[in-house]
Amino acid sequence: MQAEPLLHWSEPALELAGFIGQFLTAGAIGFRFFPLRGRADSAETYYDEASRRSATLGVIGALVSLALMLGQLPALALRRHTSATALITGDALTGIQLSFLVLALIGFVLAVLRIQFGWRLAAVSVVAGALRAGFVGKWISLINPIHVLAAGLWIGTLFVLVVAGLVPLLARDDLRERRGALAADLVNGFSPLALSMGGVVVLFGVITAWRHLHVLSALWTTPYGYALMIKLCVVATVFGLGAWNWRRQRPTLGSDVAAASIRRSATAELIVAAIVLVITAVLVSLPSPKDPARTPPPSAAESSGPLLASVTPSLNFPRTVGRDEPASRSFSRVRGVS
Repeated sequence: MQAEPLLHWSEPALELAGFIGQFLTAGAIGFRFFPLRGRADSAETYYDEASRRSATLGVIGALVSLALMLGQLPALALRRHTSATALITGDALTGIQLSFLVLALIGFVLAVLRIQFGWRLAAVSVVAGALRAGFVGKWISLINPIHVLAAGLWIGTLFVLVVAGLVPLLARDDLRERRGALAADLVNGFSPLALSMGGVVVLFGVITAWRHLHVLSALWTTPYGYALMIKLCVVATVFGLGAWNWRRQRPTLGSDVAAASIRRSATAELIVAAIVLVITAVLVSLPSPKDPARTPPPSAAESSGPLLASVTPSLNFPRTVGRDEPASRSFSRVRGVS
């Protein structure tokens, strides 16, 4: 009997799309309430335009997340032997998730139309939607969503800062004399969020990794562990670039040249962060290592098999979970509940 592949590449693609949707919505919120905090309502038209651009990115993110959820509802309902409508109305987490996604989309649309209440509606919906497991008392299931939300508020906000803030700013000739000061305001407003969310990412990332590894040796003996080590190396690069931007680039801000320089270094940070997302999409599609405490000892027949077959990973490494897991995981692990 042929072993089932370790993963199907459509799974990481869906996971990556989920990350993109979540990072765009969280990033738009982070940009509006930190770099633009107290500035979006000012007489400066540039800040108003930046706010609308970030809201547009939030609309895109909400649409991506909503489309993914609606696209997966029929398959999930089929596995649960029910209808999509019954799943939405009968399953609390599914109904809560869909409701908050719709409210977030409405909020971002209102923000594009310059209705400031829309930002508050979107912010509450994005945060509450990510942490929806708490509404039904599944507190342990909040660990991974907090990790992903914090990453979105850090890297997602950096993306929106560059795309909706710095790039348009540096293209404005009418603001040539003030571009350096405006860029400094945006970056200084982003720094507290980046520092705090970076710490949350590390803390909850360690907890999440340990919950999946079970034993440290799984880090170098399983496909999941190999992917995790690769991710950690690339994440370290992201933190290194972030530290460089904070310690070396940010203090020099105030001029056009410094603004262009931090835009380039922030873009480099985003490119490496995008690689992290791709690796993470593969990582969460892999089966977690088995917990030795819950794994029964092998039978005599199993023990007599080739030793190398049990310890050598390959792309045909048999999954420890059913094929149904990734589709339901894209409902849970990536978009809020592990």
